[in-house]
Amino acid sequence: MSENVTFHDLEGQSVFITGGGSGIGAALTEGFLKQGANVAFVQRSDASEFATEMGEKYGNKPLFIKCDVTDVPSLRFAIKEASKAHGNITVMVNNAAIDQRHEMEGYTVEEWDFAMDVNLRPHYFTAQAVAKGMKEAGGGSIINFSSISYMMGAGGYTSYMTSKAAIVGMTRALARELGPDNIRVNALSPGWVLTQRQLDKWATPEDLASHLEKQCLKEHLVPDDIVDATLFLASKASRMMTSQAMVVDGGVAMTG
Repeated sequence: MSENVTFHDLEGQSVFITGGGSGIGAALTEGFLKQGANVAFVQRSDASEFATEMGEKYGNKPLFIKCDVTDVPSLRFAIKEASKAHGNITVMVNNAAIDQRHEMEGYTVEEWDFAMDVNLRPHYFTAQAVAKGMKEAGGGSIINFSSISYMMGAGGYTSYMTSKAAIVGMTRALARELGPDNIRVNALSPGWVLTQRQLDKWATPEDLASHLEKQCLKEHLVPDDIVDATLFLASKASRMMTSQAMVVDGGVAMTG
């Protein structure tokens, strides 16, 4: 959640977040609640306890809908339910992803397709599902989470990197298509954010030290570091910003 900024126009907005019950997604859910937004989120695992905790903390319980984002009909249904509860969705945050490591040898078609079904396909179909309501509301903001991994040319998770690069291309195509309806579409590319999953699976002391050496700012990123940038892209503070890929990584990837 943000301790740094308040975006007054986000109060009362209808926000939908994929993967909003853990890691960066949970920080985003709390960040939008703190701004006074009405939040709905989907998560494959049970996030009921988190939703209850947020409701008690902010007096505005987020709507949790259990949903696997690879199931597009279920995802569409969740968006309809969120719209019924909070009105037309005006902020769509495509956060859910899986960054499973893998080698090329032995990697199957089914594994590749699953990675795309989690990391890329939902971004298109959520945009399709919210576009009409955003147009009726006078506009909206779609924020697609990419990653700096493909900019760095990292190895060991090609399917993830491919999907994250494709998200930027999709973002620019959607921004062009939806712009006439005052719908902005931007990508947000985090660096290595130390979620609990990262700490448990891959954040060795050696790798942490090596990555920090690449950063201009010598402090590791945590989920809350991504919240303010997302709120900015959701807010009218960025009203003329669309078709862009904004990097938040402490100064690793060089853009422009």
